[in-house]
Amino acid sequence: MQYSNLSNKTVLITGASGGIGLRSAEILLANGASVVINSRSAEKCEAAVKELKQISNKVSYEVGDTSSYEDNARIAESVASTFGGIDIVVSSGAQGAVRPMPFADMSGQQLVDAFNSRFFPRIFPVHAALPYLKKNGGSVVMVGTDAGRHPTPGESVVGAFGAGVILMTKTLAKEFSRWNIRVNSVSLTLTSDTPSWDRIFAEKTFQTGLFSKALDRFPQGRAPTAEEVAKVAVFLASDETSQVNGQTISVNGGLSFGGW
Repeated sequence: MQYSNLSNKTVLITGASGGIGLRSAEILLANGASVVINSRSAEKCEAAVKELKQISNKVSYEVGDTSSYEDNARIAESVASTFGGIDIVVSSGAQGAVRPMPFADMSGQQLVDAFNSRFFPRIFPVHAALPYLKKNGGSVVMVGTDAGRHPTPGESVVGAFGAGVILMTKTLAKEFSRWNIRVNSVSLTLTSDTPSWDRIFAEKTFQTGLFSKALDRFPQGRAPTAEEVAKVAVFLASDETSQVNGQTISVNGGLSFGGW
């Protein structure tokens, strides 16, 4: 799908050296947007930008850890200073510090680390970019998980993070409407062509068994790809969905239905 209204937009995508963030960057660049990607690794950023420049030269990167609010504030300020503002934020990609596992097997510190490493890297970029989004209005898309609606055993903390993103999407959409800023989310399940997919199946763990069972249950015979999720994320970020606000769209191949 082509989006004529993205050609004058500045987009910040966090966690975008691979997976959904990178695929979102490809679509946005192909539609004329100026895109700044982020990752904790300068090496990964440079490799991603080299790949993305085959589509457009309107791409750059900012290295930083989205679990650090200071890094997020620095990144947002740099992007806004370079491009004169920020129009779209796609908050994607944050590796959990603790893999899914039964609640009873987790230590107290693992409970804290599992939640913090997933939740705050999603909302810190939004908060840090807000002063610049307020200038002309814009759009925010957060990438969450369907475990927030349909958690399976071992996903108690992952589900709590996912539910938190869904509820914050609703609340922030109401709060930000005064500045003409829309907030929506994409909720996903096991997704191929992502770093998380590679980590899940790299070695046998409780998580591997959990998602191997899920693979056999996809009604369409396969898991969604990162590109398929990215298409929905970009659609929500674009002006094509100017009347869609506070919503969380599941891209799960029909693995589960319903929501709130």
